[in-house]
Amino acid sequence: MPTLTTPTSPSYIWQHSAWPQLTFDAAALAPALDQARLEQGRLMGLLGAIGLEQANAVQRDLWVQEALATAAIEGEQLNVESLRSSVAHRLQLADAPGADRSVEGLVQVMGDALANHGAALDLDRLCRWQSALFPGGTSGITRIAVGRVRDRADAMQIVSGALGREVVHYEASPSAQVAAEMARLLAWFENTRPAAGATPVNGIARAALVHLWFESIHPFEDGNGRLGRALADMALAQDMHAQDAQASPALVRVFGMAHQMLKTRAAYYYALDHAQRLRGIAPEASAIDATPWVLWFVQAFTQAWMASQAVVRDATDKAHFRLRAAQCQTNERQRSVLERLLDAGHVGSGGGFLGGMTNEKYAKITGASKATATRDLVDLAAKGLLRVEGVGKATRYAVNVLGWMQPTAKG
Repeated sequence: MPTLTTPTSPSYIWQHSAWPQLTFDAAALAPALDQARLEQGRLMGLLGAIGLEQANAVQRDLWVQEALATAAIEGEQLNVESLRSSVAHRLQLADAPGADRSVEGLVQVMGDALANHGAALDLDRLCRWQSALFPGGTSGITRIAVGRVRDRADAMQIVSGALGREVVHYEASPSAQVAAEMARLLAWFENTRPAAGATPVNGIARAALVHLWFESIHPFEDGNGRLGRALADMALAQDMHAQDAQASPALVRVFGMAHQMLKTRAAYYYALDHAQRLRGIAPEASAIDATPWVLWFVQAFTQAWMASQAVVRDATDKAHFRLRAAQCQTNERQRSVLERLLDAGHVGSGGGFLGGMTNEKYAKITGASKATATRDLVDLAAKGLLRVEGVGKATRYAVNVLGWMQPTAKG
């Protein structure tokens, strides 16, 4: 990153004498935290009512969504098939991971943060996470320091804009301070974990604080965003386990903070930027008030759990549909198309089979003649597995799941 002129007056919270004493107004956040716990409880109730197979399907779908989202926030697009293979391997649903090493590295980091949330977090573990994200030692075509904190003499800045017109969005503390900064963060994270016996910190607020703190240090040359979100997920997994010590591993991977952050990316960046600056913080303050940031995070958490509830309901809908379909006599072509429609989802889940299924699409997908396609579709409709929309040349078929709406064709 280019080094630009830094303002002479303090601009960021790490420059304040109270850093890193981050606080929040628990009373002001109580209603939001209560709502978050309510939605968390609703999701846990839904998960408790489904079987292991459905729980695995929910885990797989949410994990894939999360990995895609945490990379997309950084402007990266992952290979979906490789990602699904890696996730299935981690869930012991497939024998081999995907072939993309960077995708596999991200899946490993996310998996370790959640599956091993009870293990101690130290700098070596974080360095191994960062190394896994960049198996070739490069970010794009640029060589970066991997497996160790940054040590460059020039400033660590988050910059955007064309060459010569760059805008500095944030500047982190000097590299020489990173080791000491991380030691304080990791000690706090360990001392405030739910089972540590120290003064309790609300688990959701704690996740918000560790994310803000880590992003403010920005300890690595690259990968800080993905690692910061993994840290927040780890804190939330610890909190979930504290809420229910008997929670199975299948219930830990059920929330989607990165997916929610991606959906509200502009608001996420704004809230983080506002929290990292000294606006409104008096020079003589004994602590840095992070209440607005924690509130934003708690509200995002609530929306994430509500979205996860919808994923669980969809998994339940699919399971019930498959049970119905299994009781009907269908051929291989029909079963393949039904799975295609189920995988596509519906408008409410952000998916759907655009324009519905037609005999032309069916014929193309299955390799059958149009006459055979028409017979197969009519048969599925007669068995109640598909519903018919439109007439004549406008006839479309949709998977017959109550409440599922398909997107209309464009043009």
